[in-house]
Amino acid sequence: QEVVSEESEEESNGVNLMEFSDEILLHILSYVPCTDLVLNVRRTCRKLATLCLDKSLTHTVLLQKDYKVNKDKVKQLMRDIGKEIYQLNMAGCYWLPSSTIDHVTRCKNLVKLNLSGCHVTSLRLSKMLSTLQHLRSLAIDVNPGFDASQLSSECKATLSRVSELKQTLYTPSYGVVPCCTSLEKLLLYFEILDRSREGFMLSGQLMVGESNVPHYQNLRIFYARLAPGYVNQEVVRLYLAVLSDRTPENLHAFLISAPGSFAETGATKNLLDSMARNVRLDALQLPKAWINGSGLLQHLKFNNPFYFSFSRCTLSGGHLIQRVINGGKDLKSLTSLNLSGCVHCLAPESLFRKAEDDIDSSILESLVVSCCNLRHLNLSAAHHHSSESLGNHLCQLLSRLKHLLSLALPVCSITDVAASVEKPPTTPNLVPQTFGRKVRIGIQTYPRNLGDQANQKIESSVFWALMGSLRFLETLEIIGSSFSSAMPRNEPAIRNSLPPCVRAQSVGDSEVAAISQLTYLQSLTLAQLPSILTGSGLVSIGLQCQHLRTLSLANLGTMGNVVYTSALMDMLKHCKCLRDLRLEQPYFCAGAQFFQALSHCSSLQRLCIVSRSGTLQSDAVMSFMASCLEVIMCHMFMGEPLTVCKNLQQSIVRSFQAERPALNVVIFPLLHEDLTEVIRDVPMRHLDEITLFKSRVAEEPPNLWW
Repeated sequence: QEVVSEESEEESNGVNLMEFSDEILLHILSYVPCTDLVLNVRRTCRKLATLCLDKSLTHTVLLQKDYKVNKDKVKQLMRDIGKEIYQLNMAGCYWLPSSTIDHVTRCKNLVKLNLSGCHVTSLRLSKMLSTLQHLRSLAIDVNPGFDASQLSSECKATLSRVSELKQTLYTPSYGVVPCCTSLEKLLLYFEILDRSREGFMLSGQLMVGESNVPHYQNLRIFYARLAPGYVNQEVVRLYLAVLSDRTPENLHAFLISAPGSFAETGATKNLLDSMARNVRLDALQLPKAWINGSGLLQHLKFNNPFYFSFSRCTLSGGHLIQRVINGGKDLKSLTSLNLSGCVHCLAPESLFRKAEDDIDSSILESLVVSCCNLRHLNLSAAHHHSSESLGNHLCQLLSRLKHLLSLALPVCSITDVAASVEKPPTTPNLVPQTFGRKVRIGIQTYPRNLGDQANQKIESSVFWALMGSLRFLETLEIIGSSFSSAMPRNEPAIRNSLPPCVRAQSVGDSEVAAISQLTYLQSLTLAQLPSILTGSGLVSIGLQCQHLRTLSLANLGTMGNVVYTSALMDMLKHCKCLRDLRLEQPYFCAGAQFFQALSHCSSLQRLCIVSRSGTLQSDAVMSFMASCLEVIMCHMFMGEPLTVCKNLQQSIVRSFQAERPALNVVIFPLLHEDLTEVIRDVPMRHLDEITLFKSRVAEEPPNLWW
C-alpha cells in the first residue's frame, strides 16, 4: 500500500529524476562539486553510483572554489578516483595544510595540475612530481625558503616534459623554470615585497645557486604580471635577459603588465628589436614606458591578433589606427582590447590635446568597424567625452559591437551631451556636495514600481539604448575617470580623493536603472557616480538581473552622506545568486538593518567593506555570519577602534572557523599605520579578486590559464 501511494504521488508530481536518460543526468551532475559526487551523491543509489564515476565527471576535478573541502575529503577523493583524474585544479586552497599535497601522488595519470595559492615546500614538490610522469601543465607558488637543489632527478625529469608553467613568485628566484626545458607557455606573477616583515630592504638578486639559465627556445607565450615594487622589476629583468639574447622563433604572445614606471633598458630594447625582426604576434601588452614616444608599434608584425593591451599608454588615436588597426586589415580576430587609462586613444593626436577634450568619433567608428568581433573592451580611467554631433555618441557607436561580453567605461562617457549641458552639476536642495557639517535627511523615497520608474526614465538616452543592444553582456564596469580606491596596495590608505568629472554630474539613478536591461549580467561595478540621489536604479537591477554574482559599489552619491542605503537593502533582498559583495563608501553604517537585508543573499561567500569613518555593529555582524552559512571571507576596513576590530575578528574566527575551514576574516581600522602589514597576510585569491579595487575587464587575455 505504501509503494502504491508513493508511485501515485510520483505520477501526480511529474517524472521521477531517475527516469531521465544518462546523458541528461550526467549534464545535471556536472554542476555538482566533485567532492559531493564521489563522497555523497554516489552513495544514494546504484544508478548514481555508476554515473558519478563516469569519466566525463572524474576527468577534471575542480577544487579551487570548493570552500567546504578539507584535508580528509581530499584524501578520500584521491583514494577513490585518483587514477581517473587527468586535470586537477586546487588553486587558492590556502586553508589546506601542506601535507594535503602528499595525496596528489595517487593521481598517476595527471596531465594538468594547478597548485597556485597552496602551501608546497621544495621537498614535497619534489616527491609529488617524481610520481607524475605524464604531467604537461603545472602551476605553483615559489615562497621564501624554496631551494631548487632539493629537487630530485625524477622530479627534474618530470619538469623537463612540462610545456605549460604558471609560477607565482614571493621571493627572488627562478623557481623551477630552468628545469622546464620544453616550455611553450610561461606565466609569471611577481608578488615580491620590497621589505621583509622585519623592515629590511630586499634585493632583486637571485639566491646563490640559482644562476641556471631558463630554456625559452620553444616558447610560444610569455606573460609576466608585476605587483608594485622595484624588486619585482629587478627580478623580471633577469627572466627577460635570456629572451633578449635569442628570441624564440615561435613566440606569438608577449605580455608584460607592470604598474607605475618600468623603464626600458638596453637589454629590453634589444629584445623588442629582435621581436620586430623575427616574430609575428597574436597578443601584445607592454609597460607604458616601452611604448610611449617610440616607433615600436610601427615595426612589430601581427598575425591574427586576439588580444591587445595599451593600458595607461599615451598612444593617440591616430597611432592606434595607423600602427595597430592598420586600416581594418586582419583585425576581425581581435576579441579583447584594453585601453584603460589610455587618455588620448580616441583623439587624432595627443601633443596639444587636453584629457577632457571631446573624442574624435571617426576614430572610435574605425575601431568598431575593424574590430567587430570584440568580446571584451576596456575604456575606463579616461575622459571620453562625446561631441554634439548626431549619431556619433560613444554609446551609439559601441552598440554595434553585438558580441560584447564585458565592458568597462568611464562615467563621463555615458552621459547625453544635451543633458550634461542643461542639467546643473549639483542639487543643493537635497544633500550637500561637500563634507562640511552633517545634515540630517529623511529616509530616501524612490519608485517601488518598475513601471513608474520606467516612466521617469528618458528611454531615448544613448546609454539606455546601449544597454538595450548589449543583451548578452555579462560584466559591466562604470567607473569615474578620476576614481581611486581608498585602499591601494602596499601603501597607506588614501585620505582624499579627486573630484569627479563635471560631465559625470549628469549620471544618476536613471542611468543605473538602465543597467537592469542586462538580463544575463553576472558582474557589476559602479564607482564615483556623484549624482546618485536615492539609489532607486539598484532595486531595478536586483529584480531584473537574477544572474548577478559579483557586485562592487564605490563612492555613490555625495561623499558626506550615504544616500542609497535604503535602496541597497531592498536590492539585496532579491540577489539570491550574489556571491561577492564589495562596498567602498565613506561614513557607511554597517548596522543591524543592513546585515539583515544582506542575510537574504543566501549564496554570498565573500564580503568586503571599505569605509573611512564608517561604523559597524558587532552583534549584527555575528548574527549575519551565523545566518549566512556560505560566507568564508569577511573583510572590513572601517573607522572603528583597533580594540573593537580585533575583538570582533577573534569572535568570528572562534565561532565559525571549525565549520568553515576556508574562513578568512580581517577587520581592521582603515587609516591605521599597520594596514599594509595586515594586507600582506590576506590570501592572494581574495586580495586580487575582491579586496583590492581595480578594473578587471580585459585585464589579461581570455583563457590565459584554465
